[in-house]
Amino acid sequence: MNVFVFFSSALFFLFFHGSLVAQPPLSTKSKKAIEYYVASDNFRVRGQLDQAISLLKQAVAKDAKFEEAYFRMGLTYRAAGKLAEACQNFEKGLSLTQTQPKQKQYYFILSEAYLKQGFYQQSIGNSENFLKAEKFDKAKLEQVKVWQSQAKFSIDNNGKLLNYAIRPLSDTVNAQPMQYFPTITADQKELIFTIRFGSEHNDNEDIVVSRMENGIWSRPVSLSDQINSTFREGASTISADGRKLIFTICGPRGCDLYESNKVGTSWSKPQNLGAGVNTAGWEAQPSLSADGNELYFVSDRKGGVGGYDIWYSKKMRDGTWGKALNLGKPINTPFDEIAPFIHVNNQNLYFASNGLPGFGSYDIYVSIKSLDKLPTSSGEGSFKPSAYQKAREDRWDSPVNLGAPLNDFSDQYSFTVTSDGLRAYYSKEEGKNTSKIYSTLIPEAFRVAKRGNVVKGKVIDAVSKKQLAAQIELKDLSSGLIATSVTSDSLTGDYVIVLPGKSEYGLHTSKPGYLFTSLNFDYSDSDLENPLELTIEMQPIQKAAFLTLNNIFFETNQHIILEKSTSELDELVLFLMNNPSLVIQISGHTDNTGSEIYNKQLSLRRANSVAGYLKSKGIAQNRVKEIGYGSQKPVKSNDSDQNRRQNRRIEVKIIQ
Repeated sequence: MNVFVFFSSALFFLFFHGSLVAQPPLSTKSKKAIEYYVASDNFRVRGQLDQAISLLKQAVAKDAKFEEAYFRMGLTYRAAGKLAEACQNFEKGLSLTQTQPKQKQYYFILSEAYLKQGFYQQSIGNSENFLKAEKFDKAKLEQVKVWQSQAKFSIDNNGKLLNYAIRPLSDTVNAQPMQYFPTITADQKELIFTIRFGSEHNDNEDIVVSRMENGIWSRPVSLSDQINSTFREGASTISADGRKLIFTICGPRGCDLYESNKVGTSWSKPQNLGAGVNTAGWEAQPSLSADGNELYFVSDRKGGVGGYDIWYSKKMRDGTWGKALNLGKPINTPFDEIAPFIHVNNQNLYFASNGLPGFGSYDIYVSIKSLDKLPTSSGEGSFKPSAYQKAREDRWDSPVNLGAPLNDFSDQYSFTVTSDGLRAYYSKEEGKNTSKIYSTLIPEAFRVAKRGNVVKGKVIDAVSKKQLAAQIELKDLSSGLIATSVTSDSLTGDYVIVLPGKSEYGLHTSKPGYLFTSLNFDYSDSDLENPLELTIEMQPIQKAAFLTLNNIFFETNQHIILEKSTSELDELVLFLMNNPSLVIQISGHTDNTGSEIYNKQLSLRRANSVAGYLKSKGIAQNRVKEIGYGSQKPVKSNDSDQNRRQNRRIEVKIIQ
């Protein structure tokens, strides 16, 4: 026998033959009304809600004071997503009962049902009645307190509308009943999201991609046959360079997170992320940090704060993911937190929650990891966008609601912010089992303080012009930490890196058989306003090949090396250790300011300082020669500050 049929038949038997014995007597004496009432649940449990409602209407037609039928009709309308009709029937049933246990049931349900429609005063009235009547059910008490706080927050913030510019994406993108969990590549050229083929929870899901073409999002197509399968592929996250996808697969054993890598235009076979991330519980909705070293995701595993919590895992040195840790309070609550998104600046964490003060249902919040402190709000429910700008020392701070009209009494979730911090994409429910993807400009009050932008292009052989797969590391020179690490595509040479915010960065590109390259991006006082396209040419290791060390710094007119030069010098040390037969020449150069005698002496002293660092790290003295050229070999005309800056440099040349 079909399991579903057996299960439904068993339920029908229990409802029809056993429920009247196990439950208190019904409020009606009409046998016909009872018959309709009991029969309705056989349809309700199957999801045949219209038929159930029809039978319940016949039940109350037989007895207009049949309280239990109104209660069940309210439940059925609620399951159908028709909250107005649900409340009408709950109110009618409430008016017909004088017993406190039943009244508490109505107060509890009406508190949420009115909240989900934006009827905040009615929600508060029912929540207050419930809190007066209920003294022992701790779980329900805590839930009603949250609903009450959300209703009060909504009233306190009524009319406080921020200048979001919200609009649904075109019907070309929103073509299915449900599309959700958008994620966007750092260059904002590809929008990747999940679609559901149908309106039922267990209908098939696939991951699709829409591409920006002439300012318009194209028709979504399957991301890859390697990724989409007969299982349900859910929420995903893509790395900054668009070549690593971590996503959800839901199959017979539940939902786990998998990884696929892109080479050229092809995605690899997905691999399970392993026991550090996946458990026997439910894991989904991943978000990958820009440097690829931290993964945030949602799980209902044991050891959390509430139902669905946000967890995170760090990548180990061997490339595997470490044991996941709960993100903890104040982000996780005893209720549900879902859909985390970590911005490329690795400071702003966006997520959805139904357990924090808000406008009801799932609202979108942001928490900031910062060294500053967040000022105390001026009272519960007080919405202060300015508070968003700061956070307490070195940890996630209390989440801040992103305000109306972005948030309202319906569900908002999966909020993805572009690297420049100007725009967001998110999912919003449009009714029962329907949702669309929206975009919005972000108001000034909520724009990231530390915005990112991209540098993209190709890595090629400087001689043959062949595309290369090379390791690219972006280091924050102020901290010495790696901000991003990627490998250019082995077939196309393409790369994308993210400058995650205001700072000075050194970019190193390395590959066996080639001189490493050195680039500098100084955005200490400003952001990179527009994406930068840059071809990186790598010199094969051969005699006379040379490179400029663009991240070696000295005080003005001094030869003492500044601390922020260390990462560049260590890169040179590693290169020489990996190529032990090479002999190099280090040459110092200046601009034409001052006397040539002084410039030549200064350039030599600076070359000697670099050579001294190499020798202190174990590089043999006979492998390093130094020379000072002063201003004799400029690369630019000395007619501007910018050109003179480029002429002041250290070069490395292979001489043997």
